[in-house]
Amino acid sequence: MQVTKPLKIAALSLLTLFSVSASAQCTFHNSAFKSGERLSYNLYFNWKFVWVKVGTASFDTDQTHFRGVPAYKGSLITRSNKRADNFFVLRDTLLCYNTLDLAPLYYRKGAREGKRYTVDEVYYSYPNGKCHVKQFRLKHDGKRVCEQHTLSECVYDMMSIFMRARSFNPTGWKKGFAVNFPIVDGVKVYPAQLRYQGKVNVKGDNGHTYRCLKLAYMDRDDDEKKWKKIVDFYVSDDANHVPVRLDLHLKFGSAKAFITSISGLRNAEGALVK
Repeated sequence: MQVTKPLKIAALSLLTLFSVSASAQCTFHNSAFKSGERLSYNLYFNWKFVWVKVGTASFDTDQTHFRGVPAYKGSLITRSNKRADNFFVLRDTLLCYNTLDLAPLYYRKGAREGKRYTVDEVYYSYPNGKCHVKQFRLKHDGKRVCEQHTLSECVYDMMSIFMRARSFNPTGWKKGFAVNFPIVDGVKVYPAQLRYQGKVNVKGDNGHTYRCLKLAYMDRDDDEKKWKKIVDFYVSDDANHVPVRLDLHLKFGSAKAFITSISGLRNAEGALVK
């Protein structure tokens, strides 16, 4: 039976609608940030029971395009200072592209930690109501590992889930409340969660004190039974949910980041403690 042109057009329209709705399953309304937001931090490392300033970090958000799709680009850059370089070189650059309604599109992490340099990349697509990820890891010895997974649920990287989490509404949350989600890196998909740990006042390195929500980022490998805490986020208890302080629980020690400057906020600052 010959298919008429109107039927072909209708079929294409239905396929297009389905493709858009499939991608929309992983979307989320952004109420926390806008293009042009700039956040800067001081980094500290626990060196023989003494906290020492070891570098700086910056988190920038800009509206742009990724492969023709309007997108937010989030970039996080950490740099150790010359004093710290004598002991341990830290050069991390994390990058993500999300649609304007926060569906992940691309993630990259380039990490130089000591003498090791690795690169993780993740490409996201949303065919047939699924979430498909292409994952790549360039190891420090030059070997390249590739993985692909198609999942029935949405998955995220560390950058995209935090950009999404900034728009969560914590009203009614109690200590211990957890948001579960699958997380990806260059080779794996594994369980992760953000766990609410209450409110606390935090003083930044900009001289201001903020009322903050404390969120613990936890993950767990398949061969592990217990959740492992990776980062404690202290985010401002207002509509911006700015990260004011981060406590990083690293394999090689403990580190902290404190806010030094904030600009380009979407909403009024409502968490300043006077």
